Amino acid sequence: MIYGYARVSTVGQTLDAQLEQLKAAGCAKIYREKVTGARTDRRELLKMLKHLAPGDVVTVTRIDRLARSTFDLFAIVKQIVDAGGQFRSLAEPWADTGTSTGRLMIAVLGGLADVERDLIRTRTAEGRSRAKARGQHMGRPPALTPAQQAEARQRRAEGATLKELAQSYNVGRATISRLSV
Repeated sequence: MIYGYARVSTVGQTLDAQLEQLKAAGCAKIYREKVTGARTDRRELLKMLKHLAPGDVVTVTRIDRLARSTFDLFAIVKQIVDAGGQFRSLAEPWADTGTSTGRLMIAVLGGLADVERDLIRTRTAEGRSRAKARGQHMGRPPALTPAQQAEARQRRAEGATLKELAQSYNVGRATISRLSV
């Protein structure tokens, strides 16, 4: 079975040109949606991937209709190949897992996706380090102010139970137990 996948990002755009090209390419069923490619929970894409059987071919007009990043493209194409299917792009003949050149290019994409993932991880870590150096607190704000924490420690030292303290500050018992007495 040859499946087509057509996507546009905004409501103002139309799928007409993509649908015409996919029909001309022999697609028996075309999954279509109007949603940003940045979303990973695209309903029609997920439905198509779920229905893939060995020997099926997924066709798109251009690879940017399928994914917005190298990492996402590789992940989606890997799902197709793992299901025993093939992937091809009409505008990019090199993106055809049915050919040895296409499989090579997808392997290269996998390497690029890995590099992209590492770069994102590195940039994120650097951003966190810079924020911490500026004194910016990372994560959720504390449930209790420093004054409340001091007061809770004092009350705990005087014999108040975790349950009593948690109820009086409207927090969980674990929040109180984490305060060092």
